[in-house]
Amino acid sequence: MSIQNDIRTSQNDLRTISTLLGDALSQFAKLFQNEVDLAKAELGEKVQKVGSALVFIAGGALLVIPALVMALFALSAAMIGAGWSQPLSYLTSAIVAAVIAGILFAIGINRLDARGLVPRETMRQLDNDKDTVKGMVQ
Repeated sequence: MSIQNDIRTSQNDLRTISTLLGDALSQFAKLFQNEVDLAKAELGEKVQKVGSALVFIAGGALLVIPALVMALFALSAAMIGAGWSQPLSYLTSAIVAAVIAGILFAIGINRLDARGLVPRETMRQLDNDKDTVKGMVQ
């Protein structure tokens, strides 16, 4: 009778272990799916940031051209009126335009900083999940 009880207990233990292992794998799969969803949401947010930065770059590039042309003509005319030679006036105006364009592009590029686009929350959560799964397996 004792042998039969031991066999039943052993079978129950095996079912319990397999049930626990199945539950652990099921929880891990759910956890992994949650992480994928979190990564999608976070990357969607980062894509919006990139889109916003590109709008500023495109807007700056598009609007700066006609505005600068008129401003440069006015600047050149003022310098010519003040006694500067025409070539020197136009060269000075071109340098002013290059500086303004560089500032606009620098603002747009700073908004595209790669460190700001890393999905930090997802990476942190994946590290936590890895530790959790290690704890479940042990």
